Amino acid sequence: MTESLTDTRPIRLKGRSFLALTLSPELPVAGWLARLDDLAARSAGFFLGRPVVLDLDGVDISKAEFNELIAELGRRNVWIMGVEGARPSLLGPGMPPAMKGGRPGPDFEAPSEPQTAGSEGKASGKPSAPAPAEPAPVAVAEMHAARAVPSIIVREPVRSGQSVVFPEGDVTIIGSVASGAEVIAGGSIHIYGTLRGRALAGTVGNTAARIFCRKLEAELLAIDGLYKTAEDMDKRLRGQAVQFWLEGDAIMAEALN
Repeated sequence: MTESLTDTRPIRLKGRSFLALTLSPELPVAGWLARLDDLAARSAGFFLGRPVVLDLDGVDISKAEFNELIAELGRRNVWIMGVEGARPSLLGPGMPPAMKGGRPGPDFEAPSEPQTAGSEGKASGKPSAPAPAEPAPVAVAEMHAARAVPSIIVREPVRSGQSVVFPEGDVTIIGSVASGAEVIAGGSIHIYGTLRGRALAGTVGNTAARIFCRKLEAELLAIDGLYKTAEDMDKRLRGQAVQFWLEGDAIMAEALN
C-alpha cells in the first residue's frame, strides 16, 4: 500500500564555496612526500582538519601509484576532498571526486515532486552521510557576488585556533595573531601587532601579494603557495617590523624603518 505524502515542499540545495589547500605532487612521489613531512614537522598541525584538493595536472602517475599516494597522505592525516587534473581512469568508487574551477556556486532548488511511502529510490530530505567532525573556530569573511569587496579590517586579535579567511582581497589585522592562529588572504596581509601564528597571502595566485607585520615571531609565512617556516627566516628579523614579498620563486624580506 502506498500513500502520497502531504508535504511536497522542494528540497533546498544551496551552493557554497570553501577555501581549500591545493597540493601539487611532484615526481618522484617519495621525494615529494619527504618534503611534505618536513613541512608538517616544522609547522605542527598545519594540515589538521583542513580540506585539501590534490592537483595532478601534468603528473604522469599510474592508478596503483595514485592509490598509494592517497593512502600515504591519509597516513599523514592529510585528507583529500577532491582531485583536479586527473585522468578519468584514475578515479572511481572509494576515491576522491574529480573537481575543477572552485568558483562560487548559486543557490538552487531541486524540482518539487510528490513522494510516496516505500519509494527508496527517490530523493530524501534527510542526509545519509555522517556529520563531519566539528572544525576549529573559524572567522570567515564572505563576499557576495553582487559586491566587490577588495579588503577587510579585523579590529581584534586573532586567538589561537582561529582563522581569518578572505580569498577575495587584502586583510588588515588591528592587533596580534597568536601562535596557532592564521590569516589567509587572496591579496596582501597587514598585521599591526605581533605575528606569532601563520600568514598565507596571495592564495589565489597573486604573486604581487605582500605580508607586513609590526613584530615578527611567525610560525609560517606563505605567498602564492611558497612558504617559509620559522627555521627558514633570518633570525636578525625576529622581533622586528618586517615585510615579505616574492621575487621569482623566492620569498624576500626586509626590516621596515
